[in-house]
Amino acid sequence: MKRHLLSTVPAALALAVLGTLGGCASSSKPTAPVQAAAPAPANHSAQSSVAAVQAPAEENLGPAPNVPRSVFFAFDKYNVETKYRPVIADNAQYLGAHPAAHVQLQGNTDARGSREYNLALGQKRADAVMNAMELLGAKPAQMEAISFGKEKPKAMGTSAADYAENRRVDIVYQR
Repeated sequence: MKRHLLSTVPAALALAVLGTLGGCASSSKPTAPVQAAAPAPANHSAQSSVAAVQAPAEENLGPAPNVPRSVFFAFDKYNVETKYRPVIADNAQYLGAHPAAHVQLQGNTDARGSREYNLALGQKRADAVMNAMELLGAKPAQMEAISFGKEKPKAMGTSAADYAENRRVDIVYQR
């Protein structure tokens, strides 16, 4: 009988210690004030009166929302057309004014052509946008040119409009 009692003491002691540690408060301070919950109604109804906690606002990434972030290309081409120079200029100007900002220039193609060919074409498109942005003041260290080829289509169809929608470089701002 003594043997059984002695073997349960360490287990009970371990459970007591774990229970005590589980209730310890964290030493870190909350970043935003937390509002306390309102007291429960006197009638103990099923509804709870909990005050809303305001989450911190997300940091805006990139220029204003009305500034386009895609440059489109003609079939089998990687030269930036004149009509997309304002898109590049606005994004390059933002990068010049915000040295900590970073973008990923994601080159894309339509579904026609081999995987290898489209990856190379997407890279040439991303590089062309990067070079144009650099000429307008963006630092190379702020940009990364990558290719998705035909792997990330916006439009899934096979019409001329769908293909045109997929021949692009997306300017994606990173944290």
